[in-house]
Amino acid sequence: MNGVYLTLNAGSSSLKFALFDSAASSADPLLKGTVAGVGGTPAFTARGADGAKIDTGVALDGASDHAEVIARLLPWLAAQHAGRPLLAVGHRVVHGGQHFPEPTRITPPVLAQLQDLAPLAPLHQHHNLAAIRAVAQREPDVPQIACFDTSFHRTQSHLAQQFALPRTLTDQGIIRYGFHGLSYDYIASTLPEHLQDGADGRVVVAHLGNGSSMCALHARKSVATTMGFTALDGLMMGSRCGTLDPGVILHLIQHEGMRADEIETLLYTRSGLLGVSGTSNDMYVLQNTDTASARDAIDMFCYRAACGLAGLVPSIGGLDALVFTAGIGENSALVRTKICGWLDWLGVSLDDVANDQAATVISAASSRVKVLVVPTNEEAVVARACRALVR
Repeated sequence: MNGVYLTLNAGSSSLKFALFDSAASSADPLLKGTVAGVGGTPAFTARGADGAKIDTGVALDGASDHAEVIARLLPWLAAQHAGRPLLAVGHRVVHGGQHFPEPTRITPPVLAQLQDLAPLAPLHQHHNLAAIRAVAQREPDVPQIACFDTSFHRTQSHLAQQFALPRTLTDQGIIRYGFHGLSYDYIASTLPEHLQDGADGRVVVAHLGNGSSMCALHARKSVATTMGFTALDGLMMGSRCGTLDPGVILHLIQHEGMRADEIETLLYTRSGLLGVSGTSNDMYVLQNTDTASARDAIDMFCYRAACGLAGLVPSIGGLDALVFTAGIGENSALVRTKICGWLDWLGVSLDDVANDQAATVISAASSRVKVLVVPTNEEAVVARACRALVR
């Protein structure tokens, strides 16, 4: 049956959506859009397949959470695909734990298991699951598919996934899961187009945004990644600290009297670019703020990213290509310049003109490492999973 698939990505204060033709294998949606400001004053934007803005939006006045936004969005979407049934709804779900190594159809027992993982991704999981429940309430007969950010990294070796903790804790599931897997999955699928015979070589993908991580690929499979048990680990991010000496947490508990919930708020929402700059978690804002603290935040972000990349290189035995993606990676020439400046010892050299223009290939002709800018498309990965599971 020819119909449509809907993909949803529910963030802490946003909802991204896209409609895909079930009969087409294209990564391009029929339409896509975003509801920003969920929980405050929601703002709706949408664009058609041609990129043109769709002016007639959704009335969201008074919609206070994801459930209310989805309740108003679904009828509008139904009008957009009138005559073509909704065959499935696919969701980005950040944490799949050990039990979900691949996209999974959502049932009540699956939903309960995913709820148990919510403390491991407190900024995301609750909202992901709220969207699932909202769709189930309005469209109970439509299959829903969960696609996990953790799944892509299950190809890693046992060595790469372990912490140096007692084995009893490892056996309980305290391991390095890794995240941003949908983004890495999409980038891996595009590598033959950009690298031809080198697609299966030694590649590091830098997913840099409000949440940031890197992934080392070989044969287009995840070998190692910077994030670990939670989406708090690894690189410095918009409001998350990234890798932190565990002794700092002990100090905050033992000597500052901080509770676990206070530390969670500190590390997830008051640190990173926001904490260091004291003004913003938005790289664009910081690049246009002429203060020492803003410059310090940018420099620290780039330094920590370069160190994170260097730490991944041993896992793949060298570096043939570096791919920048996601909001900061795709849009900040300054960040790309600073990160690559720390990597000249690896043979990384940029073409400044190409970098400023955000060309696909931004490495200099003399660079031993090919450097690319490739927009990610997590929605296409979710739609692909819907096609596979529904068929």
